[in-house]
Amino acid sequence: MSRRVEYNRFGGPEVLEIVHVEPPHPAAGEVRVRVLATGINPFDAKVFRGMPTSNPQSVQFPVGNGADFAGVIDELGEGVTAVGVGDTVMGSRMYFAQADFVVIGSDKVSPVPAGMTIEQAGSLDTAGRTAWASVESLHLSPDDVVLVSAAAGGVGVIAVQLAKRTGATVIGSAGASNHEFLKNLGVIPVEYGVGLADAVRAIAPQGITAALDNFGHGFVEVALELGAPAARVNTIADYEAPEKYGVGAIGAAGANIDDLRELAQLIADGDVEFPIDSVFPLERVGHAYDRLLAGHLRGKIVLVTQ
Repeated sequence: MSRRVEYNRFGGPEVLEIVHVEPPHPAAGEVRVRVLATGINPFDAKVFRGMPTSNPQSVQFPVGNGADFAGVIDELGEGVTAVGVGDTVMGSRMYFAQADFVVIGSDKVSPVPAGMTIEQAGSLDTAGRTAWASVESLHLSPDDVVLVSAAAGGVGVIAVQLAKRTGATVIGSAGASNHEFLKNLGVIPVEYGVGLADAVRAIAPQGITAALDNFGHGFVEVALELGAPAARVNTIADYEAPEKYGVGAIGAAGANIDDLRELAQLIADGDVEFPIDSVFPLERVGHAYDRLLAGHLRGKIVLVTQ
């Protein structure tokens, strides 16, 4: 028998359970990955709590949890030749990742590059592709001043560094405990919440030219107030803003597996920092989501199976 995280009703992290199931096996064109690390995302928590998401989900109970994973291939389906047993890979499969085994198409996994930890690999896919695609959508240049919300979180911490690589001036909103960390990344930190617009004006009296919203809670309105054109604001957290204001809503689907591989190599080479906030054993999945929902993260939270 193998373990997987499952839930049978909507609710808080307490609805998540470890259940024992027969191990899955790959069909033709698929591989089975022995999961070593699996990341958690705010999206997961919205789904199991029955909250709105950018793409409405149709959940039928019982349902598994999580998307991102990394581990070692231990079984091959018929016809698979591009990867082999023993390869260390990462990928994403919604509702299946938080388990001992994941079965997935062989073309949906990427090799974990040397220099990247298994915890980083297991939590990169969703946050990494989201950050990559959202930054690319703004077409930043050295002439830009870009404001990024939740700048120390899983998506934000990658996004600010990718934005910096374009030469843009990057201002990041975060809690005070993460300000020194952001400074070390070359980001100008500001406190989020009430007074954000005034804090940004003190840094950039001319206003901003672009914004990335990873937080919601009125950030899009602040970005527009500060002068960012709607076409150069992207949100992954405010589901009403795209229709209301005409801002972008580019997320993980906007980046492909080649983009993910390029980002993974940047992290492995030390060109992009990808911090791990905390690590929990699979059995403490509920506690991991409690940590997520408490906020003030620096990077990603990861579950490990061993």
